[in-house]
Amino acid sequence: MGLHSPGLEGSVLCPVVRQRSQAELPCKVREIENQLIPMSDGTRLAARIWLPEDALLRPVPAILEYLPYRKRDGYAESDTIMHPYFTGHGYATIRADIRGSGESEGLLWDEYLKQEQDDALELIAWIAAQRWCSGAVGMMGYSWGGFNGLQIAARRPPALRAVISLCSTDDRYADDTHFMGGAVLVANFTWASTMFAGMTRPPDPALVGEQWRNMWLERLRNLPLFIANWLAHQRRDDYWRHGSICEEFQAIECPVFLVGGWHDSYCNTIARMMDGLKVPRRALVGPWSHSYPHVGLPGPRIGFLHECLRWWDQWLKGIETGIMGEAALRAWVPEHVRPAPNAPEEQGRWIAEPEWPTPHRPARKLFLTSTGLADGPTGETPHLIGSPESLGAFSGIWCPYGAKPDGPSDQREEDGRSLVFDTGPLTERLEVLGSPLLEIDVASDQACGKLIARLCDVHPDGASTRVTYGILNLTHRDSHETPSPLEPGRRYRVTIRLNDVAYAFGPEHHIRLALSTTYWPLTWPSPQRVCLTAYSGRAFVRLPVRSAQAWDASPPSFPPAEIVRPEPITVQRPAEIFRRLIRDVGTGETTYRMYDDDGRIRFDSHGLEMGSVREHIFRIHDDDPLSASAQTHWVKETGRGSWQVRTVTRATLTSTPESFVIHAELDAYEGDRRVYSNNWHHTVRRDLV
Repeated sequence: MGLHSPGLEGSVLCPVVRQRSQAELPCKVREIENQLIPMSDGTRLAARIWLPEDALLRPVPAILEYLPYRKRDGYAESDTIMHPYFTGHGYATIRADIRGSGESEGLLWDEYLKQEQDDALELIAWIAAQRWCSGAVGMMGYSWGGFNGLQIAARRPPALRAVISLCSTDDRYADDTHFMGGAVLVANFTWASTMFAGMTRPPDPALVGEQWRNMWLERLRNLPLFIANWLAHQRRDDYWRHGSICEEFQAIECPVFLVGGWHDSYCNTIARMMDGLKVPRRALVGPWSHSYPHVGLPGPRIGFLHECLRWWDQWLKGIETGIMGEAALRAWVPEHVRPAPNAPEEQGRWIAEPEWPTPHRPARKLFLTSTGLADGPTGETPHLIGSPESLGAFSGIWCPYGAKPDGPSDQREEDGRSLVFDTGPLTERLEVLGSPLLEIDVASDQACGKLIARLCDVHPDGASTRVTYGILNLTHRDSHETPSPLEPGRRYRVTIRLNDVAYAFGPEHHIRLALSTTYWPLTWPSPQRVCLTAYSGRAFVRLPVRSAQAWDASPPSFPPAEIVRPEPITVQRPAEIFRRLIRDVGTGETTYRMYDDDGRIRFDSHGLEMGSVREHIFRIHDDDPLSASAQTHWVKETGRGSWQVRTVTRATLTSTPESFVIHAELDAYEGDRRVYSNNWHHTVRRDLV
């Protein structure tokens, strides 16, 4: 994941981030705007390269970021605030477009293919052989670039000496945009639609010449429909094992710096990788959503580029920076925060852990009882849970970005439609760090169903903040590889691991566990209405309590966020964003509409113009899971002067008890003339989801 331009939201230009001109950096920077790098099959990958001015005389290590998100326009703003910073401190930096994206030749068929990795091995070898390179190469990136940095490290190219991986995963099935706890994420569809739209942009004629049209039409004629492929693999099979480094952690032999944010959707993977990897490694988890920490929201932002330089100097230049003498984990602990879907700043504090995961961490068990959450078990009580299908409208999206209002809102309404268990008011502050765990006995009236658990902080005035949550498709209770249907009426003991979290509950606050059978539009509904019987008494939620540590008196500190001044742009159309929830009390239909016009800009240095508008619409009836529909509509604009190109994509996902139904459309225009059109229709059989 990661198709996102922070500059278009204005987050890059936040005044709390110091902007430095390239002239202020220690080394003078020279840029190669578009370098074509040949692969062994004749395909050429396009890269933007920044070099210290004297690198041919004094070769330097190189840092590679390798993405399908278009160095010329899509990620140009975020590229130019980061890569010249490293170059100005004595590194060559390379931003390469993956085969079939941007100005790179060839076709892009799917995420994380072996071809993508093979190309990267050749790319790294090419970089290491250049006269300006010392022979040492590092890889970094967030989301897609964080994923493939780890995947390529597992291939062990000789020149790759270190990796910085942000917002990434070690398990493509368990922790990515496709599935969660064996349940289908609606993000599986929306992310596929995002890639479907993004891949329709043409290369820039100013860089590739007259062949731009042939390259563009070839991509359009071969445009893959990712969602059909992803839904064809509803179990954790070989498709998902490929690229999941948890299959063989020991394959990675170079040092790894793991970075994430508690508001991001990939926070679970850091503890697993810190435990599974056996190379020198460090972890940093801040408050941020899906973004780099120097531009991330909610704040506080930090001088992350400075932290990266410490990592690169240590492992690419052999300079002792002290980073390996610091704590294994540096983490932000939010302090009983108010619910807000897009807070610019979050109260809390930094902590350090010498080991992570911490062995023998004490846990506090809170038992589910007929009167709430208690420190000891009581007699057993059955509770029925049959949630309305629209429950989840205040969940936010699975993976929130930056300043957009896509985080969870106040949970009071969601809690009121769920089965809830509360503690009494806390007498003292309670800090947790790690993964809460729910163990509970349930019985279902259907062969397929889900259980969703939310852990909330209830403030003295009743406001409810979602602290973390977990989802389990109950047919996956024993295995994601070999799920099995539920026997209606039979009782099962199940475990739900909630997402990793750091959080401090305040005195007089209540801890709440909320249980539901639906969570729309975050997960796709079950084939039928489901009623669960949940049994309190022996059931408990285990909290990973963190007690005060001696080293808390000297918390980690970071320099202020600092970037290179972004290249100038002209705003041709301002951004417009809104989120609307509509409930029709007559029909029982709930509609959630997300509209994002990212605006239209022109890059002043080369005149390329880009604009993007998307609309996501999610509909469902409270009593009918088969009424669920997800629709996306994208418009992508690219141009320069009289040359103007526009693509329009639409996609819809619905379902029957037996199948998922996918429909997609594409129209491409050069000026006002439509030059290509296509549509797709797929039916994919449901497999216990």
